[in-house]
Amino acid sequence: MEFVPSEEALLNEELKRIRADIDAVFDALLPVPMDSRKRLVEAMRYAAIGGGKRVRPLLLAATADLFGVDRDMAVRAGCAVEAIHAYSLIHDDLPCMDDDDLRHGKPTVHKAFDEATAVLAGDSLHALAFEILSAPEMSSDPFTRAELVATLAMASGMNGMAGGQVMDMAAEEKDYDLHAITRMQQLKTGALLAASVEMGAILGRLPAEGRGGLRGYARDIGLAFQIADDLLDYEGDEAKAGKALRKDDEQGKQTFVTLMGADQAREQARALVDQAVGHLAQHGEDARLLAALARFIVERDR
Repeated sequence: MEFVPSEEALLNEELKRIRADIDAVFDALLPVPMDSRKRLVEAMRYAAIGGGKRVRPLLLAATADLFGVDRDMAVRAGCAVEAIHAYSLIHDDLPCMDDDDLRHGKPTVHKAFDEATAVLAGDSLHALAFEILSAPEMSSDPFTRAELVATLAMASGMNGMAGGQVMDMAAEEKDYDLHAITRMQQLKTGALLAASVEMGAILGRLPAEGRGGLRGYARDIGLAFQIADDLLDYEGDEAKAGKALRKDDEQGKQTFVTLMGADQAREQARALVDQAVGHLAQHGEDARLLAALARFIVERDR
């Protein structure tokens, strides 16, 4: 009888594997030059290598695996998503944004280096993402590369993550209702998670009309992820989280927790995860890792 690891064991093994793979690719992509760019590249490496859950590249790789995509290709695409994520965290931590001193249990980039270097490191990681996706090594098919670039660009800009961040900043001034908070988080957090799943499907050559179930899965886990983040900010352990918590409350921001209460928010997150897993039914046991990731999103403590 073939041994089948538990969902938790499978997830832990795959998280460990994707972290090592992503770090190895970033290490190869970011050699430190022996000229005046050295400090910039060191800051990029500081932000991109080590730390982080690597949920986004694992979502991409797990989706791509449903369609037999080469693992190295999926990891490279995952690095592009992580480059965007890392740049967003660098900029989000700056004094002009959230003004944070700690990220992943270590000083933020502008504290470890300086503000100007942090801005440029974020800019350079943003550019690196599209260098990765547009390179011939990404895929021999130029149409696949173009669709990957378009998907990540849309998820990163005014109609995705950056647009959601602006709405988040305005949440300090406006009395957002649940509908507005949901829309904000679909952009700020959900867009990049959804792009990760979409990019896995693109690599798998799945036609757009066949991506409905995966898109439903991505939409639901994106919202569940942010509700879990709001709960962590409200009741989490800073030592485990590796960053400052309870800042939303101090800044008077509306969140899922302030609007729904902690218990109802937790129930909603779990319901979203159950719904997300339901969207994977057509893939059967092949989607075990995606289902495990969905449950991890609401059960994590960091």
